[in-house]
Amino acid sequence: MLKDPEAGDLAPLEAVPVTRRPGRRGGMLLVGLAIVAALLGGLIYNGMRERAAAEAALATETGQAAAPFVEVVHPVGNAPDQTLVLPGQTMAFIDTPIYARASGYLKSWNYDIGAHVKRGDVLAQIETPELDQQLREAQAQLAQMQAAVTQAEANMDLAKLTSGRTSELVRQGWNSKQQGDQDRLTYAGSTAAVDVARANVRVAQAQVDRLEELTGFESVAAPFDGVITARNTDVGALINAGAGSPATELFHMASTRTLRIFVAVPETDAPDLRPGASATVTFDEYPGQVFQGTLTRTDGAINPASRTLLVEVDLDNADGKLLPGAYAFVHFTLLGRTHSVVIPANTLLFRSEGLRVGVVRNGAAELVPITIGRDYGDRVEVLTGLDTADEVILNPSDSLVSGMVVRLANHKAGGAA
Repeated sequence: MLKDPEAGDLAPLEAVPVTRRPGRRGGMLLVGLAIVAALLGGLIYNGMRERAAAEAALATETGQAAAPFVEVVHPVGNAPDQTLVLPGQTMAFIDTPIYARASGYLKSWNYDIGAHVKRGDVLAQIETPELDQQLREAQAQLAQMQAAVTQAEANMDLAKLTSGRTSELVRQGWNSKQQGDQDRLTYAGSTAAVDVARANVRVAQAQVDRLEELTGFESVAAPFDGVITARNTDVGALINAGAGSPATELFHMASTRTLRIFVAVPETDAPDLRPGASATVTFDEYPGQVFQGTLTRTDGAINPASRTLLVEVDLDNADGKLLPGAYAFVHFTLLGRTHSVVIPANTLLFRSEGLRVGVVRNGAAELVPITIGRDYGDRVEVLTGLDTADEVILNPSDSLVSGMVVRLANHKAGGAA
């Protein structure tokens, strides 16, 4: 009810609808809500991004913490000279058994074991009665053959004169042609008989010469300067000529002025050893003493069974200090190779696929196949697979595989393990 001011009464009024326009306050409210939503979305996005970054950093840190520390070395270039020590046995430069060339009985011997003899010295004397008898018989046969030659030559001269006279008589008609032909052929036959007789003389002379040569072997002489190392006979012993059995060996001689030492060199070192190279020799019985030798020859072939090259080292022994058969150590100097590197032995990995080393590249391990050369004990020579810039892992784990992330603990030179 509304009160009319004039009437003083309240009169009912009709309701008039009112239409309201949106105001500035409502628009600002919507903008505020949008800003709040945007800020809230930004906060959520930043939170998610930071969380993802934190998770990535945590994963990286965890991976780095899980990567093992490794110590590495750098290979050293130019492998050093190496002394190769190999066993050997001294041998006399000449070692010869002495046999008899004439059969008989030993009359005497003049030198015993250990005696030093010169070439041509008579070692023993042999009695050869059968040989002497054969020589006398051959000489008698030679005399017979020489007499036969004289007779044949006389017959030839007679046949020659007869043939000449007959030919003249035939020409003059005093003798038949038949007789002339017969005398001429008789002369030709006598000439052939002389040739046969002379040949028989040469045969007989050769027999005499052979037996005389054999009688010269009644004296057993030294064939070279050396020492008697064995005497296998005595006075009165029956001597059989030749070398049919060991029992017929009279003496054994050795020339010890120069000694030979045969050494089996491994195939990997064979190219470094050439005739003329120097070598030193040591003996257990002469501690601290070094003897100089020379590599004189090789057999020129690798033994397929042992994979070694046989070389000969000659050793001067003019003073006779060294004995044949002694055990020796031969020292060869092997020159270093300029194209190889050296690494510690405790960097090697023996895998089923072959020899490997671990190398750190771009923060990860890589298994590299290598070819080794000489073994220096605590170090080895590497011919292929590495260079001096590589970082080789020391004491690698058996579980090391290519691609494994590792962390470096140090850097060392490859010369020190």
